[in-house]
Amino acid sequence: MSNTPKKPTLLSLEGSDSQPLSIRAKALVFADPASQRLLDYIERLAPSEAPVLIIGETGTGKELVARHIHHLSGRSGPFLAVNCGAISEQLAESELFGHEAGSFTGAVGKREGWFEAANGGTLFLDEIGDLPLPMQVKLLRVLQEREVVRIGSRKSIAVDVRLVAATNVDLDHAVSAGHFRRDLLYRLNIAQARLPPLRERPGDVLPLVEHFLRSYSQRMGNRIPVLSSAAEEALLGYAWPGNIRELENVVHFALLIAPGDEIRPEHLKVTGGWGAAGLGSGNWNHPASSTAAREESRDDEEPLTIIARELRRLYAQAPEALFDELESLIVTEAFRHVRSNQVHAAALLGITRNVMRTLLKRHGLLADSGYARNSEVEWQEQRL
Repeated sequence: MSNTPKKPTLLSLEGSDSQPLSIRAKALVFADPASQRLLDYIERLAPSEAPVLIIGETGTGKELVARHIHHLSGRSGPFLAVNCGAISEQLAESELFGHEAGSFTGAVGKREGWFEAANGGTLFLDEIGDLPLPMQVKLLRVLQEREVVRIGSRKSIAVDVRLVAATNVDLDHAVSAGHFRRDLLYRLNIAQARLPPLRERPGDVLPLVEHFLRSYSQRMGNRIPVLSSAAEEALLGYAWPGNIRELENVVHFALLIAPGDEIRPEHLKVTGGWGAAGLGSGNWNHPASSTAAREESRDDEEPLTIIARELRRLYAQAPEALFDELESLIVTEAFRHVRSNQVHAAALLGITRNVMRTLLKRHGLLADSGYARNSEVEWQEQRL
């Protein structure tokens, strides 16, 4: 048996596929042992007809995994991708299942939905957790019956579609919070693939860097620069909260500002912060020593313990409107943490979406609406 290392598999979006659903990873490499195990698992799942649920943080490459599953499935139809978070609740049914002419205001002609368009192929539903509850019921029926009914029609249309869904939230938590149907989760979760964040597969970092260096250098008509050893250490020592998309942006920017044929640590600019490294100011400390400094300064106390201690300090100062300020802080930070997604913010705080909308409106994070006003009573009851 040969001991020659297996060449890493690279997946990338090229040509007509170069623009993913939104700000997503455009390349995915399977070099790290964890990634290679995942690739082997995916390639065993791909030939089946079973739905696949891909779980992973934003920017980890879920759409690329879905495309790879379709490529290996042997299905002759197209691969179509839909971002459930970008579909308005009013148009979701029409988008997914189609409509007949005159079925609603503005429906000047008949239109097939995504399920019909993907017939014989694969339909990728990203951010499946954002799908409104009424649509979840209809999606479950389509998966069970393998047919769709357009809005304004009584005729069912048979569809042969392999469904691949993806989420960056805990759907079990969403089920407990009442935002996701348990029976739909069972239907989607027949086969599950967890795509680890980049920080859990460090062996993929440098191969991805090489890919982006080569790709952007060719576009810019420049020679491919080399990475200094210090830059390699910096890239490997960073946690990459934005995953592959953040890595791509960092490499692209480094190519724009590096004056020569070598990329050094001071050319690497990140939005997540390098901790004590001081990279943003151009004063680079060695990544190993920076990591050690961060470990030494980390507070070992539980977060709630720290919050309790700070609350006691606030109580001693007796500030006015303290509850409202704390409520605003909790709501604002939760909303920011989930990138302004109401459903995810509600699930994170363990409240209903109605209550979440009320809180967002109260603290100036959402425009006033009757929907939000009508949920004020529900929130007041929860506070009591």
